[in-house]
Amino acid sequence: MKVTGACHCGAITIEGEADPDKVGICHCTDCQTGTGSAFRVSVPIEGSAFKMKGKPTDYIKTTADSGRPRVQAFCGTCGSPIYSTTPGEGQQASYMVRVGILAQRDQLMPKKQNWFRSARSWVCSMDGIEKNQKQG
Repeated sequence: MKVTGACHCGAITIEGEADPDKVGICHCTDCQTGTGSAFRVSVPIEGSAFKMKGKPTDYIKTTADSGRPRVQAFCGTCGSPIYSTTPGEGQQASYMVRVGILAQRDQLMPKKQNWFRSARSWVCSMDGIEKNQKQG
């Protein structure tokens, strides 16, 4: 499916083709720290199908488990996470795009959860938590 998206301030926009069956949640501690949340939701987009306007700021993170470097791209103005990819110049083979920046995020339900051993114990038991439709 075609996806479009932008960072919070609109300085970076992206578009591409994403397979909704490949949306995943990552519970690893790197993703928890990098998002400031309990997990990260991403979808791969092939490099040949990925288009971006604007220039993100890159941070090279060495992944905890594999020890491989990974580019974490985010908006240098508003801080929105945009994607991760392998380091290198030019078009990458694929980009793991952050679903939260995509206009179609409601249609991109995760199909798998990785690093579930690191999931916060409360992630699967939120039914009993108070729910407010707006700021409570």
